[in-house]
Amino acid sequence: MMNGKAFVAEFIGTFTLVFCGIGAIAVASAGSAGLLAIALAHGLALVVMVTATAAVSGGHLNPAVSFGVWLAGKLRFANLVGYVIAQVLGALTATALILAAMPEQVRAASFGTPALAPGVSVGSALVLEAVLTFFLVFTVFTTAIDRRAPRLGGLFIGLSVTMGILVAGPLTGAALNPARHLGPALVAGGEFVAQAWIYWLGPLAGGALAALLYRGVIEERVETPRPLN
Repeated sequence: MMNGKAFVAEFIGTFTLVFCGIGAIAVASAGSAGLLAIALAHGLALVVMVTATAAVSGGHLNPAVSFGVWLAGKLRFANLVGYVIAQVLGALTATALILAAMPEQVRAASFGTPALAPGVSVGSALVLEAVLTFFLVFTVFTTAIDRRAPRLGGLFIGLSVTMGILVAGPLTGAALNPARHLGPALVAGGEFVAQAWIYWLGPLAGGALAALLYRGVIEERVETPRPLN
């Protein structure tokens, strides 16, 4: 059965991530201090919103997470589609509103759209986005979904994104989230849209690997499965 409340939660959570992420990029100073501020803004937005939406939707806020959860048999396909649509719409709406609030700063920051830095190859970008998204989705499974986990998933999920941005932010923008890229890319247009496939393929591959590893090796099987969202 389709879960409308979960879709609303995913919209709000992804909206928050993108709104705060673009806002931080638009106002951050150059250099390492700016990178740290951007990483913390994304991470803290996830700490808050994963925790806030976990009881309603599981706090995915990312198509790569939802895809991995579906692959692991913990999300119905119809809800996977609804989650991804809600996440992309949340990202797109957030981009439009932050642009209306801070037009000059947001345009100057290329709408906060993750993009390949000069000299970074497509292959390097795919590896970085896939590996760092693997860390994120693996963290989701082992801190938020696994029955044995301490219920601190929001904190560690947020920190995993902060870590990823500190590693790859200057190279790929460290989206680690197809919706985080697609929302601002659709507003920015041009080359940003042309690069969108990188920010879908890399994170989805990383999320899938994390899901398969968790499902095949780490998950503790029980007779009564956790209800599907």
